[in-house]
Amino acid sequence: MQKSRRPNMTGYTVGYLSPGMGFIAVFVVIPILLTAWVSFHTWNMLTPFSKMPFVGIENYRKIFSDPVFLAALRNTFLYSLISVVIELPLSLTIGIFLFQTKAWASRLVRTLLFLPYVIPNVAVAIVWGYLYSPNYGPLNEVLGFFHVSAQPWLGSVHEALMALIILSLWQTVGYYTVIVLAGLTEIPNDYYEAAFLDGANRWQATRHITLPLLKRSISFIVIILTINSLQVFTPVYILTQGGPANSTNVVVYDMYRTAFNFLNMGQASAMAFILFLAILIMAILELRLLGRSA
Repeated sequence: MQKSRRPNMTGYTVGYLSPGMGFIAVFVVIPILLTAWVSFHTWNMLTPFSKMPFVGIENYRKIFSDPVFLAALRNTFLYSLISVVIELPLSLTIGIFLFQTKAWASRLVRTLLFLPYVIPNVAVAIVWGYLYSPNYGPLNEVLGFFHVSAQPWLGSVHEALMALIILSLWQTVGYYTVIVLAGLTEIPNDYYEAAFLDGANRWQATRHITLPLLKRSISFIVIILTINSLQVFTPVYILTQGGPANSTNVVVYDMYRTAFNFLNMGQASAMAFILFLAILIMAILELRLLGRSA
């Protein structure tokens, strides 16, 4: 029996994957391990890295007994939950509407929706800070036109977090809409023609054909949106600095303040590792739940 002439691809595979795996090891795996290691030590970034006192789980005990961190953790998950609940249906609705609209204006709308996503976050936060101004902001002027009293927006403990969510919604909904549009282009038109021949209306076709076949795009949007919203930082840093009264304080901003304002890198690393575990667990759960329903 002749031996197979097919070459052994193991060596080629390892060779092709080595640069990527090395990149991941240097810029992902090693920083995660170093962060976990520092979280068990006390370090103020002024002493040598090799002379950090080991404190065990003391940093974790302190952050979970700190009401400021607990408030930041609550705000972070609330921000992420509201973002997913609002932005996912909105991007799906806009994407399906634009896909079904064959007018030339739909392409213009797609471009206009995507443009905010490529604008730097700092610039977006500065512009929205002006829009939210309680004294001369355009948003309050619009409310005044409808005889609605001016709102404090970022100055209110009840409105500030939602104001930041609206900012993020405006900036990112176009990106997720484009993902929905990309998923819609992969659905064969024959399915819709067969459904319409059988008497289905547009809503029934959307419910029984479009949404089930968009499961992969929906899963991607939910996971990426969750990860990005749990790591929100720039608008908080630019506009509110965690205020008023810690109502917009989030984990990444609290971590930044603990590390660079108070020079407590041990507790900041513990916060970072807790956030990493939270993101990892939520991503795995979402993959399992969405994959099971697919």
